[in-house]
Amino acid sequence: MAQIGIIMGSQSDLPVMEKAIEILKEFEIETEVDIVSAHRTPDKMMEYGTMAHQRGIKAIIAGAGGAAHLPGMIASLTPLPVIGVPIKSSNSIDGWDSVLSILQMPGGVPVATVALNGGKNAGILAAQIIGSQDTEVLKRVIEYKKELKQKVLDSSKKIKK
Repeated sequence: MAQIGIIMGSQSDLPVMEKAIEILKEFEIETEVDIVSAHRTPDKMMEYGTMAHQRGIKAIIAGAGGAAHLPGMIASLTPLPVIGVPIKSSNSIDGWDSVLSILQMPGGVPVATVALNGGKNAGILAAQIIGSQDTEVLKRVIEYKKELKQKVLDSSKKIKK
């Protein structure tokens, strides 16, 4: 059963969102992936946002470019944590429109926002959310962090030679 829902506004967002999918596979966390446009399929978005927790989803990663309303609208509909991924799209203004649309949410409707095109970090944050309740996932996150540290230490040794 999927624990993380990964949604995006259009097919063109997939290259960024694949980074979240890939890292969650590394953490052995099941995902469901779909295209849900806040502007073109609002009924589908409403259903997704109101029903995700009933399907066993524990957190939602929502990526969107341009006006980027999907993460905030999903957050307004669901009791689950939402992680917003701003995406620099073809109609974007250097990505700032997406960043600000996701970041500047009104009080009461939080969206955890990662960096522009930060699909990988969204996946890691989702794994940490799951890991707060699942000790096996927590162990995998801890191991991942140790590997990150070791890569830096190895690079440091290499550059000093």
